[in-house]
Amino acid sequence: MKTFQVPVGISNRHIHLSEEHIGILFGAGHQLTRTKDLSQPGQFACEETVTLVGPKGSMPGVRVLGPARKATQVELAATDTFKIGVKPPVRDSGDIAGSPGLEVVGPAGKVQVEAGTIIAARHIHMTPEDAEKYGVKDGDHVKVQVNGPRAGVFERVLIRVSPNYALDMHVDTDEGNAFGLRNGDLLDVIVG
Repeated sequence: MKTFQVPVGISNRHIHLSEEHIGILFGAGHQLTRTKDLSQPGQFACEETVTLVGPKGSMPGVRVLGPARKATQVELAATDTFKIGVKPPVRDSGDIAGSPGLEVVGPAGKVQVEAGTIIAARHIHMTPEDAEKYGVKDGDHVKVQVNGPRAGVFERVLIRVSPNYALDMHVDTDEGNAFGLRNGDLLDVIVG
């Protein structure tokens, strides 16, 4: 059994917007305002926030992440879903077909997103060089050991490989809190 270490990044609720929806929510021609670079190259947190509206309530202050994407995607932790009354599936990022929609409200307008709300599946980003070095490939699943007072094992962690990625594991706030994790903690990945 082979192991290697990966830093963890804990993702809070957020939204990725299409160019069309950026224009509707923030005004025609609006450009997202970068406030902080994220762990993946070219990805950033924005100054802009929106309000999500579901069948049971609303959630203001949801951070927009950039750059714009082909389709709008909302990523929530399971705990968030109870407040607004949606039941999204656990999915890989980008796999939004058949997922529930909701209303997104910005300062200049609102949009009804028909599909696009998910709980993101835990995953590890890496480059092709990392994948070769660690003996994994895109689409593989591995286990990740967490040590410490809330020790445990993450099962079925998806490997995502691209030359545009940096080595990092992403979990949501529910998972991070359950294991007592902090951003940057090093975890042991178990291959095989």
